[in-house]
Amino acid sequence: MTLTLTDVTLTYPDGDTRLTALDRVSLTVPAGTLTAVAGPSGSGKSSLLAVAATLVTPDRGRVAVAGTETSGLGRADKAALRCDRVGIVFQQPHLLPSLTALEQLQVMAHLSGGSVRASRGRAMELLAAVGLADRANRRPHQLSGGQRQRINIARALMNEPAVLLVDEPTSALDHERGAAVLDLLLGLTKERSTATVMVTHDRAHLDRVDRTVVMKDGRLSAPGPVRAAPGATGA
Repeated sequence: MTLTLTDVTLTYPDGDTRLTALDRVSLTVPAGTLTAVAGPSGSGKSSLLAVAATLVTPDRGRVAVAGTETSGLGRADKAALRCDRVGIVFQQPHLLPSLTALEQLQVMAHLSGGSVRASRGRAMELLAAVGLADRANRRPHQLSGGQRQRINIARALMNEPAVLLVDEPTSALDHERGAAVLDLLLGLTKERSTATVMVTHDRAHLDRVDRTVVMKDGRLSAPGPVRAAPGATGA
């Protein structure tokens, strides 16, 4: 399953005119790969994520999430698509202070109509995947910043999304913790076969991602080929 944006343009009112946030952006992200979108603040990165997440409808262009064309969907159908097929890792974890790490994940199952009790096994599996099984009963104030960001990532994967959208995951972390979070995202992208997009202004670790594109003034640099994993063979 892939994420595809085709010739997407998005504008916002700006006094008597309109400000162009995205200018004919096209991007295809295959399953099992991580594409980093780099660029300065105000370049359009957050607008790209909002459109990809179906939170904002573009003026023109097409968005397809895991094979589903979104242009004809109503608000309720888009919400259902996000719940079932899209995971969002916010820049700030926004964990609920009264809930344990395990409960942060289980509440996602509840919001999608599932059983909290039945979700315990998957929640524990994801906590183990992000290296925090032994912190399952800790609350946010008992976790470090890097650990809270790992919970944020695990929570986004709770409903087995096909598309994972990540907003500045290393912005509040030091170099070492930032590298660890990026390695975690890369590993989970491969293991879970998600089409992952990460927006960032931090270029420190981008040599390890599958592909990097640059956004400037709402325009996206021409995406190159997805880099083959070490040891892979090409045609």
